[in-house]
Amino acid sequence: MNTIVSITLFVVGLGLVIYFAEKLVKGVVGASIGFGISTFLISVIFIGFDPENLAVGAVGSFEGVAGIALGSIIGAAMVAIALAFGITAIVAPMRFEHVPKQILAVPILAVLIFWILAFDGQLSRMDGAFLLLGFVLSIVYLLRLSKRGLDIKPTGEVAETLEEAENLSKWKSFGLLLLSLAAIIIGSEMLVTGSETIIASLGLSDTVFGMTILAFLVSIEELARELPAALKGRPEISFGNVAGSILAFFLFNAGIIALVNPITVDTEVLRFYLPLCFGTVIAVSLFMMTKNIPRWAGGILVALYLIFVIGGFIR
Repeated sequence: MNTIVSITLFVVGLGLVIYFAEKLVKGVVGASIGFGISTFLISVIFIGFDPENLAVGAVGSFEGVAGIALGSIIGAAMVAIALAFGITAIVAPMRFEHVPKQILAVPILAVLIFWILAFDGQLSRMDGAFLLLGFVLSIVYLLRLSKRGLDIKPTGEVAETLEEAENLSKWKSFGLLLLSLAAIIIGSEMLVTGSETIIASLGLSDTVFGMTILAFLVSIEELARELPAALKGRPEISFGNVAGSILAFFLFNAGIIALVNPITVDTEVLRFYLPLCFGTVIAVSLFMMTKNIPRWAGGILVALYLIFVIGGFIR
């Protein structure tokens, strides 16, 4: 395929995915509220919901491009937890009044379970089903914590949409959901098709491309979610985006992606990308336990992201 055509497909596909991802969230939330589901239940079910990464990863898996599928999980998570959260801390150091240790354990376990299942070099459909079960159990656990007074709030597009909930019509929302879903699938197909030629022309592996370039482009909006909240004195929203993203990426998204098509997990992912991502999650959790994310901690997180990106290119 001509390189110019591939780049055009990639750019148009990326635009469709990012634009209609927000519309899809509005459709899902609006339809859910319209059909009588409580906003609290929506908050818990869709905590960290990120349809753009899910769609790109699922199409990458379906097309057999494992690097793109895994990049939509691991690379996207690093953008949220290292780059975006780190820059947020550098610009607006964060302090927390209360950090429940039980909630801190959930993201760590999510990544650990993913890593254990991927250790044999493949995420099978059985592994995907197990990850989805893990997501359901995590939701049940968070619901139990909420009954003990630990608040659960949505993040990202879901939080913004719930604030506009009164303006959402049930059937219009349902129609928007279907339209957005179709547009995201088409856009993801265009993006992955264009990526294959771009990967070949750049001389990169699909793993490096998916973990770095594609993950950054699809997930950079995480910074737009986390930084404004911290600047407004709401750091719990910034951290909620981090925790919710990890839970969604490594359990829900990964489970769906593996069910679409089993994913090969190469040694580069197992020996470099996953350990570094897991270490970053541990670092964030340790910082959170101090109830304080100063600028130097943000600098460490950004440095970990740079190691993640540069290390992939030079390995």
